[in-house]
Amino acid sequence: MNEDWDDNPEWTEADFARTRPTSEVAGADVAALLTRRPGRPRLRPEAVKQAISLRLSPDLLTAMRATGRGWQTRAEALLRREFLSSRS
Repeated sequence: MNEDWDDNPEWTEADFARTRPTSEVAGADVAALLTRRPGRPRLRPEAVKQAISLRLSPDLLTAMRATGRGWQTRAEALLRREFLSSRS
């Protein structure tokens, strides 16, 4: 396959020297849309989970882990049903 790269030539030092920041060319609002902070997006403060220490019996922990991946999420759902469903 013979590709014609003339439509996208390699940049020279002069090309790089002529560049300007996006914020200068298109404005800060557009530049903010084009850039993204690395990592996961921040959660709302009320959605941030808190790490705690909880001691469980070995047999219970083994049984929970035996349910496979996502056992912590399922354990949270059980606790949520037990403690929050009675509130409503």
